[in-house]
Amino acid sequence: MNTPSAPITQDVHTIPRKLPEGGKVNLVGLTREQLRDALIEAGTPEKQAKMRVGQIWQWVYHWGVRDFAQMTNLAKDYRALLDEKFEISVPEVVTKQVSMDGTRKYLLRIAGGHEVEVVYIPEENRGTLCISSQVGCTLTCSFCHTGTQKLVRNLTAGEIVGQVMVARDDLDEWPQPGAPKDETRLVSNVVLMGMGEPLYNFDNVRDAMKVVMDGEGISLSRRRITLSTSGIVPEIAKTAEEIGCLLAISFHATTDEVRDRLVPVNKKWNIETLLNTLRDYPRLSNSERITFEYVMLKDVNDSDADAKRLVKLIRGIPAKINLIPFNEWPGAPYQRSDWERIEAFADIIYKAGYASPIRTPRGEDIMAACGQLKSATERARKSKAQIASEAGL
Repeated sequence: MNTPSAPITQDVHTIPRKLPEGGKVNLVGLTREQLRDALIEAGTPEKQAKMRVGQIWQWVYHWGVRDFAQMTNLAKDYRALLDEKFEISVPEVVTKQVSMDGTRKYLLRIAGGHEVEVVYIPEENRGTLCISSQVGCTLTCSFCHTGTQKLVRNLTAGEIVGQVMVARDDLDEWPQPGAPKDETRLVSNVVLMGMGEPLYNFDNVRDAMKVVMDGEGISLSRRRITLSTSGIVPEIAKTAEEIGCLLAISFHATTDEVRDRLVPVNKKWNIETLLNTLRDYPRLSNSERITFEYVMLKDVNDSDADAKRLVKLIRGIPAKINLIPFNEWPGAPYQRSDWERIEAFADIIYKAGYASPIRTPRGEDIMAACGQLKSATERARKSKAQIASEAGL
């Protein structure tokens, strides 16, 4: 089979976000330090700034309040000052779809009229929110629908945090003042596995996760956040040091020849370079294993030989291997591996001592499954022939 090839990246340069001139500053996504600086610049006395940060932070991220007038422990004139200079703004929900299995997919509009997709996956003992880090994607992985959409720009930290806040709004998850404390979390886990390559938007992703992990607000522990990367080697150690979350690698192949085609960034940092970097990953331990994501593509990467090579390659790295049955999309150049093939592959990995869960496709009926995300306007705009020619078929 002639597997399609693609350029390494459409644009490895991050595209800066042009903020509207002279508008109100959005507080969502500012780190505590940035919020403090913004309040001082707006006229808050320096001695009061730390206390004000704590108060505003709790209103925005613990109680989910969007209106300064409701911040009753702040003086009226100070609330008026905040309202004049700042806003508390999250992305706008354009559409919400609910799958037969309970998965929810949101199409969100952000500044500039761009759109991103966010998916909420409810399970028995957790609720996982899959969030996006870019509009479109820097990478051109040939099996991924999102990768057929060109990169438009990086999301700001506020737009990344805003996705979590929108989901909590929809799930009615903000606590009610005076109500008994409820420890159940509907959004218990966040995965940076939506649109985009998070490590090509490192600073905004790091700042957003600082906000999400802060104990006085949304308060998700770093071990409940997983960042998925295609293997942007220079940023991997920084992820451990500056974010500290769990790491997942979009691996998908056991030879450079096949991975070059599936994940073209492999031409820049090949399998050996990537695995050597992972062996040195500062947080690597049995309790914080690296997840290797492996999409199962019929007759491309699903042979017994591939399974045995995979086990050999990752030897010595505390890991689990997440097998993802390929989620087909209109014009996709691949097919999903047969179920028996996936199970045989999983069995080889399991017998070698690695956990090898097969990810149940979720939300396929609403195109919310892994690798299917794409903004609706883009999806409608491209023909099957265009997708095929861009994938090099």
